[in-house]
Amino acid sequence: MRLRAVDAPGQPTPSPELERLYRGFESELLVPLWTEIGDLMPTSPRPAAAAHVWRWQGLLRLAERAGDLVPVGRGGERRAIALANPGLGGAPYATPTLWAAIQYLNPREDAPVHRHTQNAFRFVVEGEGVWTVVDGDPVAMRRGDFLLTPGWRFHGHHNRSDTPMAWLDGLDIPFAHTIGSGFFEPGPEVVEDRSAPARSRAERLWAHPGLRPVSVPGPRTSSPIAAYRWEHTDAALADQLALEDAGHPGVLEPGHAAVRFSNPTTGGDVMPTMRAEMHRLRAGTRTATRREVGSSVWQVFDGTGTVHVGGREWRVERGDLVAVPSWVPLAVTARTGLDLFRFSDTPIFESLHAHRVRIEPAD
Repeated sequence: MRLRAVDAPGQPTPSPELERLYRGFESELLVPLWTEIGDLMPTSPRPAAAAHVWRWQGLLRLAERAGDLVPVGRGGERRAIALANPGLGGAPYATPTLWAAIQYLNPREDAPVHRHTQNAFRFVVEGEGVWTVVDGDPVAMRRGDFLLTPGWRFHGHHNRSDTPMAWLDGLDIPFAHTIGSGFFEPGPEVVEDRSAPARSRAERLWAHPGLRPVSVPGPRTSSPIAAYRWEHTDAALADQLALEDAGHPGVLEPGHAAVRFSNPTTGGDVMPTMRAEMHRLRAGTRTATRREVGSSVWQVFDGTGTVHVGGREWRVERGDLVAVPSWVPLAVTARTGLDLFRFSDTPIFESLHAHRVRIEPAD
């Protein structure tokens, strides 16, 4: 730590006495607010994270190579390759609060069972044949499915097929690491239930639209639904656009359908630290420009388009991932019909009453 006197408005006049005062501060590990206020209290957020895009095909090639070279087992636990935001000094974080990775499982391979206090989900861009087993409940993973592993649930994965599979993992690891709340516990080397049901027990109990079991009253911190299946998400998005065609309300903005995955016991977000949504844009649609306190990661599920983030533009296609830092303006233009998965840290900021949004109409 080094403090320097500067001759600037609002700063004390440099002098030998001031320099001695600053050396005294340094020796006692003290920092005066008047030298730091511009960084600590800016007029609007100045995130360290950068807007960035990762190309799915490049990630997949590297994951396939890792599948040849890197075993899955105790110690490493997962063949998961995290996105490292270029603004965060080499930390394996997509944003300061969100962790995103491509996970890769070879044919007939197991990822060992463990649990951790960090909340997690899986989103499947392509492929099938893997079951994630959460607290002994086998959950099929298929294209378009959004699957939950709330904190402190034992979970492992096994690939029953003869082909490898990759998917997106999302966790709140950076947030948990920053606040010092993480716990981890290993479980069995292999999953305990190797069956392959089409629907998990959690889905059979909870995943019926508008209905909940009377046998399990009260709210839950995270959603008890193990998997939100693509066929239901797809139908909900299609119905919103069909309502728009018929002249009825329902879409977020013209040509833009969106749904939020929710906890049926509260009506709120699926997990206390992360929000998850699916968006569908008609070909040719450009969204309004949006700034939001808190960060997000978007993944293209299908189609092609352009993301406009903080003055930069990227053409994107299936699987590509985009980090959007806090208060950086975002707009999306659909070249073809475009489906996008989004997850964010919004629940954290809403809980702290620190969430803020600014929307500028589309051109």
